Amino acid sequence: MSTTAGGEFGALGQAAAAYVEDGMNVGLGTGRAAKAFVHALAERVRQGLTIRCVPTSEATHGLAEELGLSLISLAEVGELDLTVDGADEVDPRLDLIKGLGGALVREKIVAASSKRLVILVGADKLVDRLGVRTPLPVEIVPFGRALCERRLSLLGAKSKIRSGASGPFVSDNGNYILDCGFAGIDDPAALDRQIREIPGVVDTGLFVGMAERVLVQEGDTVKVRTRVA
Repeated sequence: MSTTAGGEFGALGQAAAAYVEDGMNVGLGTGRAAKAFVHALAERVRQGLTIRCVPTSEATHGLAEELGLSLISLAEVGELDLTVDGADEVDPRLDLIKGLGGALVREKIVAASSKRLVILVGADKLVDRLGVRTPLPVEIVPFGRALCERRLSLLGAKSKIRSGASGPFVSDNGNYILDCGFAGIDDPAALDRQIREIPGVVDTGLFVGMAERVLVQEGDTVKVRTRVA
């Protein structure tokens, strides 16, 4: 495995950084694979690349600032050329579960603001069916917790409030996250709609039809999977 600043996902970070062109506005994801991309991108900037970046979390903002990347708000830039992020599960259609890092709402807003979304994962994140191995994160308004838990139960979810250092985990948006166990998700798009209709739900970690391609690292080899429309 790579021993660069990108750590175990160094090869992924470098492969993704090659998609970035001079003058682009780039969304920066959250998590270990996205961190490797930020390191690789910073190296290209030191070599003369000029870009502007929108981070998806306070953690990524701090890393990008530390590495000297030029940051801009999403309100200032509007549309992004490219966003690179990680995922917790990827199915054969390149639909995703994201959010175990707690930044799912900002990640989805940034992804939806982008012309292209490239996802970085290790081979262990590939699944035949979403939700079999990983709980689905759902960000909720704290006041709506009881209602959200009841309604999610009716949809077949076993939900558990995510714990933080001293009480419930609180997202960068000031909300709670319910980690929802399902016995597999047959129709991600339909489930996403049903959950978002629950009052108090901010968004889900289902990213359906958003990823253009997924870069998969196996050892030091990176393979590319492209979504078929």
